[in-house]
Amino acid sequence: MTAYDDDTERTFAALPPAHGRGFAQSWWGLAWLKALEDAALDAAQVKTGRRLARAGAVGAVSVRPGRLTAVVQDRDGTAHRADVLLEELPDEQWDRLVDMAVERAGHVAALLDREMPPHLVEDAATAGIDLLPGLGDLEPQCDCGAWDHCGHTAALCYQVARLLDQDPFVLLLMRGRGERALLDALQTHGGAPAERAPRPEGVDAAEAYAAGHVLPPPPAAPGLPQAPGVPPSLDTETVPAPAVDPTALSFLASRAAAEAHRLLAEALRSGHDRHAVDGEPTAAEDAVRLAAGGPGPAVLERLAEGSGRTREALDTAVRAWRLGGRAAVAVLEDEWEVEGDVLARARAALESAWDEDERPSLRARANRWTVVDAPYQLRLDRDGRWWPYREERGHWVPVAAACQDPATALASAALAAGDDL
Repeated sequence: MTAYDDDTERTFAALPPAHGRGFAQSWWGLAWLKALEDAALDAAQVKTGRRLARAGAVGAVSVRPGRLTAVVQDRDGTAHRADVLLEELPDEQWDRLVDMAVERAGHVAALLDREMPPHLVEDAATAGIDLLPGLGDLEPQCDCGAWDHCGHTAALCYQVARLLDQDPFVLLLMRGRGERALLDALQTHGGAPAERAPRPEGVDAAEAYAAGHVLPPPPAAPGLPQAPGVPPSLDTETVPAPAVDPTALSFLASRAAAEAHRLLAEALRSGHDRHAVDGEPTAAEDAVRLAAGGPGPAVLERLAEGSGRTREALDTAVRAWRLGGRAAVAVLEDEWEVEGDVLARARAALESAWDEDERPSLRARANRWTVVDAPYQLRLDRDGRWWPYREERGHWVPVAAACQDPATALASAALAAGDDL
């Protein structure tokens, strides 16, 4: 049960132990667990926190803007107050989030129905708003005396995944706005924007120079359009050259516009310069990218043939692309031997991901670990991330994005299939 004190604090009752199943069950819970991995919590802290949270050692959790609080018990019964601080979003970012939601009718409809659409995170990030925590965003405070995250604060962070299973609006409250405040803003914000004041006509350049005036700065660059533009229509009255397929050419033009829009959105996103580009895409990779745009059957056949794939293989590659782009396609199609330090780190990650009595039996081959007597597989990429796969009709297919934690990756595979590990 959940107690509502007001729109600025919510208290969740302690949850029972969660043995024998994936810790998080919903998209939001799994997204939170993946964010924890990216927030630089130590692997040992994560393991201890996961064990305590699974055992039901986290008491009632109080959620307020910028703060989580709970009492966490050690295995010996010693209780510690744990707090985790998360920076609230400034008013300007909240205004942008509401503007973004209003522009997308699907978001408004879902939010007003008290549902949190998963695409809200991606669309908010495009607008420069990070809802999920990033590197260094979770600041720990615990009376056990630890100077950094300890097992108690890690357990509290881990428990939030189950709270998000119950109600994803908890994430917005942590970031500074309660559900009621957000819904009120959405209901009152949908009016037409106010008319802009006319721009000043300025002064003649020669007069300004003679008078020594400082010229006004140039106007700001236009913002990112909501969607890529529509390419010009082909001239249907002119007979094309024999080697030109008008359908394929129209598709390539529309995909070029969509790719330009994506690249511009990425360039305008805060912190985009931190993401390096690992070489130019190959022709085979580019065929998958184009196929992911949804061309007609004739173009798909040409893309499959040109990239040396069957149609079924191309469909699977498109599925991987939509989960993780080029990296996901590489994991799908490349098998490589894991050796040396990389193998040692992989084995350590698998060893620490589960408690001894919960660890699945895995059969290893190259960079692929298959669950014995179950249709699941984990694939390791060259950056140390684990990609979940499921066997479908005799073929292994990707089912979710990569995770640093193999247990989270395996749980996401089961969630995607509607199973319970």
